[in-house]
Amino acid sequence: MAHSPTMTMVFIAFLAQTTLCFSKITNGGYLYPQFYDRSCPQVTNVVRSIVAKAVAQDPRMAASLLRLHFHDCFVKGCDASILLDSGGARNVISEKGSIPNSNSARGFEVIDEIKAALETACPQTVSCADILALAARDSTLLSGGPSWEVPVGRRDSLGASLHGSNHNIPAPNNTFQTILTKFKIQGLDIVDLVALSGSHTIGNARCTSFKQRLYGKTGNEHTDKLFAAQLRMNCPQLGGDQNLFFLDNVTPMKFDNGYYKNLMESKGVLSSDQILFKENQESMELVKEYAANQDMFFQQFAKSMVKMGNISPLTGFRGQIRRSCRNVDG
Repeated sequence: MAHSPTMTMVFIAFLAQTTLCFSKITNGGYLYPQFYDRSCPQVTNVVRSIVAKAVAQDPRMAASLLRLHFHDCFVKGCDASILLDSGGARNVISEKGSIPNSNSARGFEVIDEIKAALETACPQTVSCADILALAARDSTLLSGGPSWEVPVGRRDSLGASLHGSNHNIPAPNNTFQTILTKFKIQGLDIVDLVALSGSHTIGNARCTSFKQRLYGKTGNEHTDKLFAAQLRMNCPQLGGDQNLFFLDNVTPMKFDNGYYKNLMESKGVLSSDQILFKENQESMELVKEYAANQDMFFQQFAKSMVKMGNISPLTGFRGQIRRSCRNVDG
């Protein structure tokens, strides 16, 4: 039977749409929120209850768990490589000793507790990489931020990358262009950069991560003078490197859009934060929008977190489901 030109065009359009949908799934690595519905239906409740207990005991833990997921995904993808200790049969060199993580990354014991509970409930089923993604979502929600469906189905890496951790994760003193390039390498864009930076609405920064701004010849000109003086009080030129400062000193424990309001007042603690409102017109406009509209920020933050969580996941038969998040099995 002959096909009319119109029918042929409709069929081609249908194929194109089908291919597009499939490629989206492929790029996401076959991750989907219902992955554990049959194999471990209690996974969400287990993760949330333990994260809630940890955050109740130490509110700072919410930011720490969120940061673990970020630092994991920017190195070899979201594969729980950040959780591995050095040594073992595969002679792993841990990412925990990298410049961004040393004396800084924390929350590993909380992940251990979640993993132990899940190994009891559903042995060798839930990956450490998925635990990180779920814990990041729950930390955000428990701090007053948005919630989102977390696509799951990741598997765990068989190794770590100290080099990747040292070079792929944006640093507090990086230029705007360097930070944006590091995001683009991961498939993220300027909107993701500005939205995900909003996670600094909670958490702390060490004195060593912004001391250069306070005492260097450059970098201080875009900081509110009174605010800079307050920072210097507990961040001396010599010593005090590990002293902690709230990234948002107005509502430090609440996940809100206060971070962006601070940037507009030149009260960003880190150089990498303040440059979002000084060097690029597009990022400045986004800061203004999120400062004025918290719902817009929350919606974009959720979208960008899902997008970041889709960076190079191990799926299918790649990687493994570790019994302990700190060690590769076998």
